[in-house]
Amino acid sequence: MSAAPSPSRNIDLPTTRAAAIAPRLAELGARYDAAPIFPIDSMQCLAGANLHRCFAPVASGGLDFASAQARHSAMFDVLRVIGRADLSVGRLYEGHVNAMILFDHFGNPAQHRVLAQRLDAGAFYGMWATEPPPGVRMTGPMLEGAKSFATGAGWLAHAIITVQPEDGARQLVVVAADDTTRADLSQWRVRGMRATGSGLYDLTGLMVTPDDMLGGPGDYDREPLFTTGAWRFTAVQLGGIEALLIETRKAMSDAARGDPVQRAKFADAVAATRTAYLWVREAALRAARDDADGPAFARMTRGVVERAALDVMELAARIVGTRSAMDGQRIDKISRDLSLYLRQGGPGYARDQAALAWLDHDAWGAEDLLW
Repeated sequence: MSAAPSPSRNIDLPTTRAAAIAPRLAELGARYDAAPIFPIDSMQCLAGANLHRCFAPVASGGLDFASAQARHSAMFDVLRVIGRADLSVGRLYEGHVNAMILFDHFGNPAQHRVLAQRLDAGAFYGMWATEPPPGVRMTGPMLEGAKSFATGAGWLAHAIITVQPEDGARQLVVVAADDTTRADLSQWRVRGMRATGSGLYDLTGLMVTPDDMLGGPGDYDREPLFTTGAWRFTAVQLGGIEALLIETRKAMSDAARGDPVQRAKFADAVAATRTAYLWVREAALRAARDDADGPAFARMTRGVVERAALDVMELAARIVGTRSAMDGQRIDKISRDLSLYLRQGGPGYARDQAALAWLDHDAWGAEDLLW
């Protein structure tokens, strides 16, 4: 999927631009939730604000941040602002940002030039790794197999996918993602995240050229980049939790605000939301410095965010009551979206792996060891 480019670029901070379009994204999100189709207008808003380019490689027109920490801090803010507005669009945008990071790490100069041209046209990318057995294989230059839960299948302009060559480790390949004849979204009948258009995308018969291959074998699975990068989707989820807290406060009647029991529930929701905020922000900063324990920290962060989301959803329902479950209410939409988004990528397994790391050593870091 391509969207109209912005006539100007890099004129202000991406967080400011994201905040400026957030009300429009929220408005469009309600429409796409009621009649689920790919959110073209929302993606055009992102491109119009030049947010599709800001985290791309500098050689492709991305912002030249003062430091890795500054880049990750901006990414943290933009992802959660967009997540606050609409989690479906946040999921699509996070996949695009993921792709831009992979181009930055593994792309060559020629690929950076091509990326710049495609971004000029307003192109959005996805990152597809999940696949039904036996997975996507590459025999010679030809692909065989499909990707599942491919967000934006048939609508995004391109996707970076993982493929298994005849020999060696997994390889990243850039493919066209907008062939609707290859996309099957018939099973995407879900309560939340409706507009992401996640489904099956058949890659069988596609020919791969050397220019389509991003990096070398095994690059995608390189640590700590691979696992630590999970912090980005927790930032989007955090945005959803923040939006739920905001809407809950708005919905509280004068009677509820005067009730100490209801105020205690609201206080619990604030504490859960801000706890998640602190963990995700710290995970982003550790990713910025390629912390060797970044994977363990990101995995633990996923569990913290999941717990916070579940708590705030329950507290919002208890505070607001029946209105929180009414069709068309923003609290209902956010809760449905969060419920599905939290299922991404085996959260229980991630928490278990984090616990194993902490049992071995205090993965919080040498500056404040407990053991």
